[in-house]
Amino acid sequence: MLRAAIFDMDGVIVDSHPIHRKCWRNFLELLGKEIDDGDLNFVMDGRKREEILRHFLGELSDEQVRVFGHQKEQMFKKEVDDVKITEGLYDFLKQLSEAEVKLGVASSGSKSRIKYILDSFHLQRYFETVVTGDQVTFGKPDPSIFRLASDRLRVPPTETLVFEDSVSGIRAAKAAGMRCIAVASNSVMTNLVRAGADQIIPNFSCVSFDLLQRFFE
Repeated sequence: MLRAAIFDMDGVIVDSHPIHRKCWRNFLELLGKEIDDGDLNFVMDGRKREEILRHFLGELSDEQVRVFGHQKEQMFKKEVDDVKITEGLYDFLKQLSEAEVKLGVASSGSKSRIKYILDSFHLQRYFETVVTGDQVTFGKPDPSIFRLASDRLRVPPTETLVFEDSVSGIRAAKAAGMRCIAVASNSVMTNLVRAGADQIIPNFSCVSFDLLQRFFE
């Protein structure tokens, strides 16, 4: 049976990918690094911030990662008004909460940014635990972030469902022994199915607790 649900943040809880692409492009251009749309796909695949910075800028000290990460985060916060909640999310979270399903967030984003988004949209009250990229050594597709969230929720992986939108996130969820539903548009469905997604939905308006419970049965 379904006893816990874990949500990724970007592209799942909020439709923030366009803003992230814009901020990463502007930030890297300020540092003299020109990138194209294809390069930015790396940013969208659930990577930790330090992975992204070192991918584009090469070897960096931990202090450089901290400073650059803070600068990029400030750029994102200036654009947060343009970030939208994924359709149907509020009603879906209410359904799960009323059904006593334990809820968590597992995002590669930084703790401060994820908290900022949850607070901005008044979502913090729904989630019993929030695990971010700062709290694990290895990012997705390593399963550590989902295993930590599952441990904190005190629910076994076999009774936990993950909502993801990236190939690396789906692989991480499956490696953690969890079922995974992808939240995505038609343009990326094939890649997500190949990564192991059990099902794909466009948003949360077309899913309910009752449907998911039958999915687990």
